[in-house]
Amino acid sequence: MKHSLMISAAVVALSANGALADAHMPFAQGEGAFNWDSYAAFAASAPSLAGQSLTVSGPWLSPEADRFDILLNYFEAATGVDASYTGSDSFEQQIVIDVEAGSAPNIAVFPQPGLAAVLAGNGQLSPLGADMAAWVGENYAAGSSWVDLGTYANASGQDEFYGFFFNVNLKSLVWFVPENFEDAGYEIPTTMEELIALSDQIVADGGTPWCIGLGSGPATGWPATDWVEDIMLRTQTPDVYDAWTTNEMPFNDPRVVNAIEVFGSFARNNAYVAGGAGAVATTDFRDSPAGLFASPPGCYMHRQASFIPAFFPEGTVVGEDADYFYFPSFAGEDLGNPVLGGGTLMAVTDPSDAAAAFMAFLQTPFAHEIMMAQGGFLTPHSGVNLEAYPSAVEAGQGEILLNATTFRFDGSDLMPGGVGAGSFWTGMVDFVGGADAQAVADTIQSSWDALK
Repeated sequence: MKHSLMISAAVVALSANGALADAHMPFAQGEGAFNWDSYAAFAASAPSLAGQSLTVSGPWLSPEADRFDILLNYFEAATGVDASYTGSDSFEQQIVIDVEAGSAPNIAVFPQPGLAAVLAGNGQLSPLGADMAAWVGENYAAGSSWVDLGTYANASGQDEFYGFFFNVNLKSLVWFVPENFEDAGYEIPTTMEELIALSDQIVADGGTPWCIGLGSGPATGWPATDWVEDIMLRTQTPDVYDAWTTNEMPFNDPRVVNAIEVFGSFARNNAYVAGGAGAVATTDFRDSPAGLFASPPGCYMHRQASFIPAFFPEGTVVGEDADYFYFPSFAGEDLGNPVLGGGTLMAVTDPSDAAAAFMAFLQTPFAHEIMMAQGGFLTPHSGVNLEAYPSAVEAGQGEILLNATTFRFDGSDLMPGGVGAGSFWTGMVDFVGGADAQAVADTIQSSWDALK
């Protein structure tokens, strides 16, 4: 018997008693801004897998793990599979141990592509196939980007599609206080040219346009790498960005040096940054948004990822007291709407019928919407209903993803640790302190050469 009949019968019975919306399956069939038709279609076509199990492992802990368990409950109801998730704060070490020992989960949730690519090259991942790659290309905004990010060389050196991205975060955001913009009569810029003009206008009006802080303890410098990565995507084509992150194009290439210098036009401009250029490297990134909320404003804009509201003053209501806009592209470069960010990807480490069914389930808008509705989840799936997001803030970020023409992963995370979490960080600190951009790029390239 098809599980669609089983779940439909259960839904009718529970709905009659008003008991469906519980902790296990909190969204009742037909309710909410969900594509229930996609769920019903999946359940109708899913094979009977009663008695089979599905194991998933990843880095998510509570509350992310709790939200994912709810998704698994809906999958179980549709297929009969006994599905379980195990989260670990040492996942990246544990998955290597489990794979080597032959005890890998059916599906692993990787926090970035690097380790997945390594396991694929070792023949320890199962490819998702050309049909899945084609589906992602057609159904994800900037679909070719997601196919590229999930494609790795197999043990024979041939490229295959392994990684299905599920949950994404954004870095291409500029935060501001709407009241400050309204009081000054400023409009949200839609191009980089307009953003620079707005910065100049704020200076002319006697204000300071930007708050920038690179301090982060031993990781000081990383916020500057995000700036440079975003600028690379706005001045160069995606293939150039990719070549840069792998060192196929040297770090000291003129195109990279130009991106560093464009960053410098913001960070090394005393009139542009709160406290002057000398304060950029010593200001902790967690403290750097404070100027947005000062009276009068210590700054009007702050470029940072979607997590930065955690460091806003207590009681700040995002969407009211503070808001964001897309870090815009250069109109003159004609490179579309690139987005920088990160995300987790699903890969099959122990293939089974249940694993194949779950990957098919992840293609439904419903699977994404259930996660969206619980918060802390963004998706580039073009078939989802943005109204499923729990707030206008998250819906707006989801819309930025859907409008993206290119998505690229944080470049420093794709580089060897000695560069991406080493010389790139320290080089940016040296640069904002006055070092020449070319000299900084030369030093970073030398560190990469030494690793080879």
